Amino acid sequence: MSRTLNSRRHFLRSASGMLALLVAPAALARMTNRDERVLRFHNLHTGENLDATYWAGGDYVPEQLAALDNLLRDHRTGQVTKMDRKLYDLLFVLQQEVGRSGTYHVISGYRSPRTNAMLNKTTTGVAKRSLHTRGKAIDIRLPGTDLKHLREAALRLKAGGVGYYPDSNFIHVDTGRPRFW
Repeated sequence: MSRTLNSRRHFLRSASGMLALLVAPAALARMTNRDERVLRFHNLHTGENLDATYWAGGDYVPEQLAALDNLLRDHRTGQVTKMDRKLYDLLFVLQQEVGRSGTYHVISGYRSPRTNAMLNKTTTGVAKRSLHTRGKAIDIRLPGTDLKHLREAALRLKAGGVGYYPDSNFIHVDTGRPRFW
C-alpha cells in the first residue's frame, strides 16, 4: 500500500511539473524575441532604485545580475544571495502581461534563514521553508497597476506560486511549483 501511494505521489508530482513546463513556455516564450530585458526596482526598505538591463546580446549580464541580487538582499542582515534568474524572467514577462513596464516596488526579496525564522515567529503568513530563503521569491507591487490585475496576470502565467495580500498591498511571486493563495 505504501509503495503504491508513493508511486502515485511521484506520478502526480511529475505530471504537475510536466504540465507547468508545457504551459509556462508559452507565456515565457514571448521574452525570447527581445534583444534586451530591463527591470526597474525601488526597494521600499533601503530606498535604493535600480534600472537593470539584465539580459542583452542573447545572454544574462553578470554585472547587472549582481546589482539586482544586491538590491534584493536581506535588508535586515545585509546578506546577499544569487537570486533565481527565472524569477527575473518571470517579472519581465509579468510586466508584458499587464502591459506596463514601470518600477516594481520591492517589499521583500531574499530573506536569510535567520530573518525568515524571526518573521515566522512574529508575523502571520510567513512560511517556515519560504522560497525567499532560496532566492526564488519576491513580494512586489507595480504602481499604476491594480493589485488584483497584477495577481490575475501572474496566475495566467502559471510559472510559479502567487500569493495575494491586498491588505498589505502586494503580491508574492516565486519560481516554485504553480500554486496560489
